[in-house]
Amino acid sequence: MILETLVRHYENLAKQGSVSKLGWCQAKVSYGINLTKDGTVKEILSLKHEEERGKRKVLQPAQKSVPQMVTRSSGVAANYLCDNSKYLLGIDKDGSSGRVQDCFLAEKEKHLKLLQNVDSTMANAVRTYFETWNPSQASENALIREHWDEITDGGNLIFCMNEEEAQDDAAIRAGWDETQTGDDQKTDGICMVTGKPAEISRIHRTIKGVAGAQSSGAALVSFNAPAFESYGKEQSYNAPVGKYAEFAYTTALNYLLDQNKYRLQLGDTMIVYWAESGQEACQKAFSFVITPNHDNQREIQKVFDGLQKQKYIDLDDIEIDPEQKFYILGIAPNAARLSVRFFYEDSFGNILENIAAHYRNMDIVKPKWEEREYLGVREMLDETANQKSKDKKPVPNMAAMVMQAVISGDRYPASLFTDLLIRIRAEQGTVTWGRAAMIKAYLIRNCNWEKGEDYMGLNKESRDKAYVLGRLFAVLESIQKDANLEIKATIRDRYFNSACATPAVVFPVLIKLKNSHIKKLEREKTKLKDDYEELLAEIMDKLEEETSFPLRLTLEEQGKFDLGYYHQMQEKYKKREDK
Repeated sequence: MILETLVRHYENLAKQGSVSKLGWCQAKVSYGINLTKDGTVKEILSLKHEEERGKRKVLQPAQKSVPQMVTRSSGVAANYLCDNSKYLLGIDKDGSSGRVQDCFLAEKEKHLKLLQNVDSTMANAVRTYFETWNPSQASENALIREHWDEITDGGNLIFCMNEEEAQDDAAIRAGWDETQTGDDQKTDGICMVTGKPAEISRIHRTIKGVAGAQSSGAALVSFNAPAFESYGKEQSYNAPVGKYAEFAYTTALNYLLDQNKYRLQLGDTMIVYWAESGQEACQKAFSFVITPNHDNQREIQKVFDGLQKQKYIDLDDIEIDPEQKFYILGIAPNAARLSVRFFYEDSFGNILENIAAHYRNMDIVKPKWEEREYLGVREMLDETANQKSKDKKPVPNMAAMVMQAVISGDRYPASLFTDLLIRIRAEQGTVTWGRAAMIKAYLIRNCNWEKGEDYMGLNKESRDKAYVLGRLFAVLESIQKDANLEIKATIRDRYFNSACATPAVVFPVLIKLKNSHIKKLEREKTKLKDDYEELLAEIMDKLEEETSFPLRLTLEEQGKFDLGYYHQMQEKYKKREDK
C-alpha cells in the first residue's frame, strides 16, 4: 500500500517535471573537473553556492540531475559521470592506495564501455581522460594539489567543459537512456506493486533525509540475514519489486523528504505527507493546520470555515477538493534501515475534520498573555518532557502515536496521559494551559467524559468530586498566599501530589492550616476573608459531606483534579485582571 501510493505520487510529480525520469536522479555536486578537448584537466571548478541558515550564510553543494547512482553497501561500485574523488580521480586524502586505484579502474571500465559508441566532443574528452589519467601521478598535478583537501572531502564531482556539463550533453544522455530501456523484455517475476511481470530489483536505493539514520541513506525495503529470508530468496528478492516501481517509490520518497517546508520532525519520527492529485496547496494547508503558531491563526480558521460550509477549501485563490485522498507517512531510523511508525490514508476533508475536532476538545480558558489559539502536536509533546533538562525529547514512540490519534480521530495513547500526570507531579503541580487542555481532550476522547465540553472554563455547577477537590485545593493555596504575601513555598509545593492521589490523608491537614490563615486575614483583610469563606462554603456544598474525602483517586480522577485546580486558579487571575 505504501509503495503503491508512492509510485502514483512519483507519476504525478513526473508529469509536473518535479522529479527525474527513470535512470536519472538528483545528486549534490561540489566540484566540476573542467576538461579540454583532448581530455586534460584544465581546472577544478567549485559548484557550491551560498545559502542562508539562520543568521549566517553557508556554502552548499549544487543539486544536479545525473545518471542513476548505485547503492553501495560494501565493495567497489562505480557511478556514471558523477562520483567522489576515489572513483573519478583515483585519490583520497591519503593519496592513491590500492583500494582507491581499484575504484578508479572500475570507474574507467564503466565509462569506456558506456561511451564507446557515443560520438560527441564531450564524450571524446571524457573517454580520453580515462585512457590517459594516472592516479599515482595526481599529486604532481599543480591544479589537483591546489584543491586536494576540497575535492577529497567526500563530495561528488562531475565532468565539464567550461559551462557545459557532461551529463547534459545530448549524445551522452541519449546513450545512457538507451541502456536503461534495453532490458525491457527481461522479467524475473511479478512486481508486487504494479502486479505486472518485471525485472525484480535486487537492492533498493537508499532513502536520505531522515534524522538519526546513516548520512549515506537508509533502506525502506531490505533483507540482510538468512533469518529474514524465505524460500532461498536473498536480499530484496524476498519482496519482489520491479525496477521501475523501486525507482519510482524511492524517488518520490526522497523528493518528499527533501521538501523542508512540507515535512515534520516529531521526536525520532519524520513525517511526510502528500495529496493524491500531487497538489502542493494540500501540503501547505496541512502544514500550518498541524503546526499552528500565532501568525497563521486566520488561515487555520479559514480552512475550518470552508469545511463547515461543505464546499471547496479556498487557499490563496486555489480551490482544494476535500474529497481527494491524502496520505501521511511516519518513518524513523533503525540502524541502516527505516521503520514505518504509521501510514494513514483518508480524504483530505476527513483529516482536517479530525484535526478540527481535536482542537475543539483542546479548547480551554487561557492566560491573558497567551497569544496562541491552538496547541500543535510538537508543543503537546513538549508538555510531557522536562524542558530544563539537556534531553528535552519525548518518549520515541509517543510522537507517532499522538500524531496518528490527531489525524485519525482515534483515542490518544494512554502514555500521553500518564506521562503528563508524571510531569505535573515532578514539577509540584505546575498545570499549564497546555497540560490542562490535553487533560480535557484526553478525558473527552478516551474516557467518554460526556460533560467535558462544559469544562472549557470554570464549571461552578460541577459536582464531580475530583474536580471540586482540585478547586478546593486552589482556594486553600490562594488563602495561604494572601495571608502570607512573602511566602516562597506554598502548600502546592508540599502537598499537591499527595492531595491529588490520597485526598482523605491530606485535606484534613489543609483544612486545619486554612483556619489559621483565615484568622490572620480576619485581622488584616476582613473583606477578603469574607469572600474566601463564601467561596469555600460554595465549594464544600458541592461535596456530598464536608468530611467525605475519598481515600484515593484514580488516574482519570487525578486528571479532573488537575483540571479543577487549573480552572479555579485562572478564575482568580481573571478577577484580578478585571479589577
